[in-house]
Amino acid sequence: MTQKIRTAVFPVAGLGTRFLPATKAAPKEMLPVVDKPLIQYAVEEAYAAGIRHMVFVTGRNKRAIEDHFDTAYELENELAQSGKQALLDLVRSVQPDDMLCSYVRQPRALGLGHAVLCAEHLTGNSPFAVLLADDLMMGPPGGTPVLAQMAEQFYRLNNSVIAVQEVPQDQVRRYGIVAGTPAGERLMRIERMVEKPAPEVAPSRLAVAGRYILTPAVFEQIRQQPRGAGGEIQLTDGIAGLLKHEAAYAYTYAGKRYDCGSKEGFLEATVELALAHPEVGANFRAYLKSLKV
Repeated sequence: MTQKIRTAVFPVAGLGTRFLPATKAAPKEMLPVVDKPLIQYAVEEAYAAGIRHMVFVTGRNKRAIEDHFDTAYELENELAQSGKQALLDLVRSVQPDDMLCSYVRQPRALGLGHAVLCAEHLTGNSPFAVLLADDLMMGPPGGTPVLAQMAEQFYRLNNSVIAVQEVPQDQVRRYGIVAGTPAGERLMRIERMVEKPAPEVAPSRLAVAGRYILTPAVFEQIRQQPRGAGGEIQLTDGIAGLLKHEAAYAYTYAGKRYDCGSKEGFLEATVELALAHPEVGANFRAYLKSLKV
C-alpha cells in the first residue's frame, strides 16, 4: 500500500544574492508577487496536494518566514476591533488550523542535498515533497496545481516523481538534467541525472523544475555521496544514486514555471499574476495598455 505524502520540505536558507540589496535583511522567499510572498505560493501548493506538515529548512536572517506563518495577535486584534472581518480572515488563512509548521536550521551552505538531509528527522520513514520557493509554479487555468499532479502520479507509481520541463540547449548548464525512457503520458523513467552539465555533454534538455516527491531511501544516498557540482552536496546526485536501488520518474507537468530566482522571472510572474488577479487585474491591464513601450 502506497504511503501518504504528509510532509513538504522547503529549503529556504539561501542568501538571495541575485536580489541584493532587497535581500540584505529580508529573506528572498518573502519577496511579494502581487500580494503574497513567494514562500506562501509554495506552501499553498503543498496544502492543495493534501500535505499538512510544512518543514522549513532555514538559516540566519530568515526569522520573517517563521513570523509570517505564526499567529499575529496584535494585528488580528486590531482588525477584529476595527470590524475588518475580510482582512482578518485573510490573515488567518495564511496558516489554516490543520497545518503544522516546523523549522530546522541548515548550519552551513552545503547545497540543496544537505538542506534536505537537515529535515530527515522531521519527515519520518515516509515519502515527502520538496518545493523550491524560487520556482513559482502555476497549474493550468482552472486546473490541478503542479504538486497535486505529481502526487497523483506518485500514488499510482509508488516511486519518486520529479517535475521537469524542456529548456533551451544553452540553458542546460543551469539545471539538473534527466534522461530515460518513456513510461506513459508526460512520464519518463529516469535512467540518468546530471547536475548542471555543459551543453555539449548534456544527456537531454529535460530540466528539473523545483518540485520533487521522494521516497525516504534518498536520505541514505545523500549521506553517502561525495560533494558534486560547485563543491556542494547536490540533491540531484542523491537521486541519481537512488536509481541504482529503485525506480524514479520524471513528470512533465501541466502549467507554467516562473524562475523567481532571477529578476526577469520575478518581474514576469508579477506582471502575469497581477493581470489574473481578481482585484487589480482589470485596472492593471488598462494601465499596461496605456504605456508606450
